[in-house]
Formats: sequence, C-alpha cells, structure tokens
Amino acid sequence: MRREIKIAPSILAGDLGHLAEAVRLADHGGADQVHLDVIDGHFAPNITFGAGTVKALRKVSDLPFDTHLMLSDPLKYAPRFIEAGSDILSFHAEVLDRSSFAELRTLLGKDVKMGLAIKPKTPLPQWAQESLDKLDVLLVMTVNPGFSGQELDVTVLPKLGELSSLVRRVSEGVDIEVDGGVEESNVAEVVRRGGNILVAGAGVYTKGDAARAIKSLRGKALSAMVVK
Repeated sequence: MRREIKIAPSILAGDLGHLAEAVRLADHGGADQVHLDVIDGHFAPNITFGAGTVKALRKVSDLPFDTHLMLSDPLKYAPRFIEAGSDILSFHAEVLDRSSFAELRTLLGKDVKMGLAIKPKTPLPQWAQESLDKLDVLLVMTVNPGFSGQELDVTVLPKLGELSSLVRRVSEGVDIEVDGGVEESNVAEVVRRGGNILVAGAGVYTKGDAARAIKSLRGKALSAMVVK
C-alpha cells in the first residue's frame, strides 16, 4: 500500500511577524497540513513559539496542525498543545524512553495522532522499534533541529530508506514524515526513499508564490511514486 503524499509547509520559514498569513498561504495554496516547529531553546538552539500562538493560529485554518515539539520536557507541555488544537504531536526520541512514550500515547488518546521524531544522527532506539505499531507518524529529520533554511543532509537518505522499510514491515498505517531542506530538487529522492509527509519551509515560503511551490512539490513527489 502506498501512503498518500501530503505537503506540510513549515510556517517557521514564513514571515514571523505575520504567522497567520503564513498559515493562510498554506491553506489557500493547497497544502494538506500546517507544520508548526516548537523549540524551547534547550533541546535545540532556538526559541520559536508556544501553545498560545498555536491556539491563536487555530482560528485561521481548518487544516490539520502538525506540531513538532522540539522540547526537553514534552510530558510537561503536551497537554497545552493538545488544548491549543494540535491534530498531530511529534515528540523526540532523544528525550523519551519506553515509559514516557507509553504515557504520551495514553495522553493523546484517539483524537490526536502521535509522531516520533529523530535527529539526523540518532539511531532509532530499540524501544521505539518495538513500539512502531503504536505510532501514527515517524518524523525523520534531514537537518539538525533549530533553524529554517538549512540544506537537506543527503547522508540521511539511506537511513530514511532503512526506516521506511522497517516501518512498512510493521505497519502500513504509519506515515513517514521528512523534515528539513525539502525542495523541488530533492523531493523525488525523498519520496523514493519512503517519505510521504513532506515538510517544506523555505521550499514553499521563499519561492514568491506559495501555491505554485506546493503544486510543484506535489507534482514531483507524485511522479516519483509512479516510477518507483
């Protein structure tokens, strides 16, 4: 079974003074969901925005909110992002273990999808491999977390392919999300390696026409699926 291609513009690459407009551009431009990068300044070297901002942006669009929590203490803050209207919450494997993962899975319940994120150099922990059937999304970072506009690290692509194959053996229902430097020039290879949720920040918001950029990314992604 082939997973559906989904384009998820990351508003961190938009105009930070007009985040609501960045969400609208994604919505009106034909995106499938909106990617929200939440960074606490401790897990990664940047500070972005919190649950209050997510709640305010929730009024702007009905698209699924894909909230990527780059936080050192996700258990403390996850309830706030659920209340704020997140539809998907992704937590980093680097700050979890089997017990905290299970606690978060229970907290999210059936209404919020659960994602597990890993940095480029992080191997998938054994406890996570044994919990893939409890995931909705595996988020593979192709840049180090912190800042928008980085180039995709092509050395992560073999890892992406390996993880995609591992996930397919366990559950066809788990989406593979790829976050970091996804552009027209590399999206086909990302899809061929198994990615189907494509996070694009600069790949959407720096192109002058967000709708055209989204359409182009989708077209190249779908073409890669056809020839796979």
